[in-house]
Amino acid sequence: MKKRKLKDIEVSEVGMGCMAFSHGYGKIPEESYSIEAIRNAYKHGCTFFDTAEVYSPNLAGIGHNEKIVGKALKDVRDDVVIATKLFLDRGLFSDTYRSIRRHLEGSLDRLKTDHVDIYYLHRMGSVPVEEVAEAMGRLIDEGLIKGWGLSQVDVDIIDRAQKVTPLTAVQNIYSMVERDSEESIIPYCIEHDIGFVPFSPIASGLLSGKITVDTQFERNDDVRNWVPQLSRRNIEGNQPIVEMLKRIAEEKNATPAQISLAWMLHKYPNVVPIPGSKNKERIIENLNASQVVLSDEEFVMLERELNSYKVYGHRGLGGF
Repeated sequence: MKKRKLKDIEVSEVGMGCMAFSHGYGKIPEESYSIEAIRNAYKHGCTFFDTAEVYSPNLAGIGHNEKIVGKALKDVRDDVVIATKLFLDRGLFSDTYRSIRRHLEGSLDRLKTDHVDIYYLHRMGSVPVEEVAEAMGRLIDEGLIKGWGLSQVDVDIIDRAQKVTPLTAVQNIYSMVERDSEESIIPYCIEHDIGFVPFSPIASGLLSGKITVDTQFERNDDVRNWVPQLSRRNIEGNQPIVEMLKRIAEEKNATPAQISLAWMLHKYPNVVPIPGSKNKERIIENLNASQVVLSDEEFVMLERELNSYKVYGHRGLGGF
């Protein structure tokens, strides 16, 4: 698979979000299936794996997903890049560095490693980002993390953090139907050599073309019940975008999901999407988006047509 750099960390052009093995998409697979799926992704050329301490069934407990990722990748640890995330609440501690380090030590144990490649603050809580940035700088100096990042943040927060300890990556929601980051966030990241890591790049499956107004999502622990674009009315409203993707995919001998990923890869040199799935076949399909090449003419045509459609539903930076 082709490679890209998040600052000075080389990763596969398409990464893998591992959350679905623990949370967010209904019933989770058996652990053995999840481990095999992650290993299959690595064998297929994926070297970038994303998790978080909070990813557990129904978000109850800590570390379910990290343990799976750790078991799956322990034998190839030197050949992969692992990113994980923590959340801080000022009311629970007084020393930011010590608190972050305690979170990190727990993640290192669960991930079966002596360092994390990219350590994100999962969401902005009440802790000043400058304190977080200073602590992350110390952890980099100590060799416990190689780089750090922020998730679901705006340019102001990014800039404040960047001035203290330069960022490796920003992980925000981004897809053909969630394009807020194009206005200022991605340009800022390009200017300052910060990688941009889109989560939900296929819009929780909408852009795969496999979701219809009749699709029934699981009742337990399935975020798709709350994704604005996936209400019945908005699925119907967004069909012109889906149909456009299906048409182009057929012309390119690809899938709609692959076209949506190839679009963002063509558009920005610092973007590394991390589509997530709990289905082995779908994971490989997403990774193969790296093989889909859009010509400049095809990209311009796609962009022009995409810009002509109204998007129904919006999650934005305040989304989950």
